[in-house]
Amino acid sequence: MATHVTPTPLTDAPLDTACATLLEPAGLDEDALDRLLDVLRGPTIDAADLYFENSRVQSWRLEDGIVKDGSFYIERGAGLRAISGEKTGFAYSDELEFAALRHAAQAARAIARGGQGTRVTLTPAPVPRRLYAPLDPIDTLSDADKIHLLHRVEAAAWHADPCVKKVVVSLTMAQDIVLVLSDDGRLSADVRPLIRLDVNVIAERNGRREQGTMGGGARRALDFLLEDDRALGYAREAVRQALVNLEAEEAPAGNMTVVLGPGWPGVLLHEAVGHGLEGDFNRKGTSAFAGRLGERVAAPQVTVVDDGTLPERRGSLSIDDEGEPSQCTTLIEDGILVGYLQDRLNARLMGTRSTGNGRRESYAHLPMPRMTNTYMRAGVYHPQEIIASVARGLYAVNFGGGQVDITSGKFVFSASEAYLIEQGRLGRPVKGATLIGNGPDVLQRVRLIGNDLTLDSGVGTCGKDGQSVPVGVGQPTLRIDGLTVGGTDAALAEDP
Repeated sequence: MATHVTPTPLTDAPLDTACATLLEPAGLDEDALDRLLDVLRGPTIDAADLYFENSRVQSWRLEDGIVKDGSFYIERGAGLRAISGEKTGFAYSDELEFAALRHAAQAARAIARGGQGTRVTLTPAPVPRRLYAPLDPIDTLSDADKIHLLHRVEAAAWHADPCVKKVVVSLTMAQDIVLVLSDDGRLSADVRPLIRLDVNVIAERNGRREQGTMGGGARRALDFLLEDDRALGYAREAVRQALVNLEAEEAPAGNMTVVLGPGWPGVLLHEAVGHGLEGDFNRKGTSAFAGRLGERVAAPQVTVVDDGTLPERRGSLSIDDEGEPSQCTTLIEDGILVGYLQDRLNARLMGTRSTGNGRRESYAHLPMPRMTNTYMRAGVYHPQEIIASVARGLYAVNFGGGQVDITSGKFVFSASEAYLIEQGRLGRPVKGATLIGNGPDVLQRVRLIGNDLTLDSGVGTCGKDGQSVPVGVGQPTLRIDGLTVGGTDAALAEDP
């Protein structure tokens, strides 16, 4: 008689929760899982895995004092994968029944012939360090209390300044339960909470309208937003940004020194450099960093890491979506390229090991190398010292959208909050500034690194090949010399 995958000795709460949620209701015991693995495995199969997932998501949106949107949904399913060389067979099912899963396994297995026919003992993987509590944030406040919180945040924005003309507040909560069974019989599981609050404000003065946005989140319960009136602080910050933009003049254009503020401006590092350090781009030779391990790719003192082990951060994972424990991976150390981000497939093909960066949007997607929390380590300079070192330039505090070409490293980013620097002091705010450059080249132009490393507030979402995953970014204040700034007032730019 087959035994269940959750034997009595197991004390791992995420694994117990995952089995109880995903396997037991569908009657999937150890024998059933082994038979599914057997369909996937074969003499020509290099790797195979089963990925089970149960996601619960609730969201609310308040606009003009009215709850305009409210939603709740549950998604459940499994993705089955077989890898032979560089070829991947993948199929998924939203039915967690043995017959449906066997059919999906057969479809994935079509890249090779015959089953392996050997039994694998299913073994719980060692419990990694838990970076967040295995809770469901949806249940940490009543719906009435959630809506009351949205009204409080909206009121804080309206009361912050009479120029405020519109406020939109949104709240999203999710719990993701995942279970991964790899071809060696290793069972890994995770219970991932995630919350996010966003505030969007429009302010108007003398017929001119400008926008400000702010938000934050974490792998926490909703009490995170209540601590120190954090949620109300988001509202006031959104208003402040909108008011600054009301005063902004046209941005300069030309070649100049740019100082990037701490925290969210690290999104430029994420896009212009981080993606180029993912293993798949480098294995295929399509990254500007391909084949450059051991070479200098940045100025001295520049150290960039991807750290999935930061407690309760938006981009953190106890395990990745292939069951590998996350880790802190140094990518650039003192200006030298020392590593790439790897999932299992690309690590095997490049003759190295996974760095715990195999991520997927859901059970219906293939895993690929993705960032978690990517940031530049702090330097020694005080932020005011860095600004004081610039005779004329631009101080970019916040960013909106941007575009990056992974192959060339070229990027264009829009600054949503920026100021002129004149004779070592912050001057008037400017609008319409875009930063134009090349990721590897910009790293070489870093001159001063601040001692104020800051991570973003917890709103990052990264897109790649049609998949979106939560991430974190960060950096200290940086001085970058000779960066091209696109604007509308060339007269204000410094001389070449």
